[in-house]
Amino acid sequence: MLDKSHKPTWTSFENATKEDFLAVMDYEDDYNAGLVDRLLDSIRSLDEEWTPYPVNRYQHCLQSATRAYEDGADEEIIIAALIHDVGDILSPYNHGELAAAILKPYVSEKAHWIIQHHCVFQGYYYNHFLGGDRNAREKYKDSPYYEDCKYFCHTYDQTSFDPNYPTKPLEFFEPMLRRVFSKGEGHMELNETLDDSATATTAAE
Repeated sequence: MLDKSHKPTWTSFENATKEDFLAVMDYEDDYNAGLVDRLLDSIRSLDEEWTPYPVNRYQHCLQSATRAYEDGADEEIIIAALIHDVGDILSPYNHGELAAAILKPYVSEKAHWIIQHHCVFQGYYYNHFLGGDRNAREKYKDSPYYEDCKYFCHTYDQTSFDPNYPTKPLEFFEPMLRRVFSKGEGHMELNETLDDSATATTAAE
């Protein structure tokens, strides 16, 4: 429970105590409890009045999630489809990385990887029109999630711009969103250990 009577006296992490950090954790846990509500607001903010797309990004996200649902996808993939473009709000040029970072503490490595890389996989459909390499996704051919990401983009993402598609409303997905985001394990840095260093080095290579 958040203890608002705690009065911090430290001025740097070096002189903070365990009790100080426990108070910070309580504060952040309390704030994180509102994450789903903030995500819902962020998704709604994509409901723009004008767009060069056939549907706006709000309808696109709902349609992507609906297609995943109708396809019988796992719940975390449905929710990944729902929020895959939410990073557009802050940084359109690398929005996939932002959405993936939000998802990471709550979903499988596969779901996180798909959203992290979905932009380059989507590029298959338009990069060649804009001076890019449509086959850039092939550099990830050895990933165990290559085919999953390819499927996600082809089946749920690139096709979800149909204004006549029977798209489910945001309220339909809210219970799923809350379930998926109830499975987190807290601060990710607390799960890091020195023993992870070899794995991290291999992944970086």
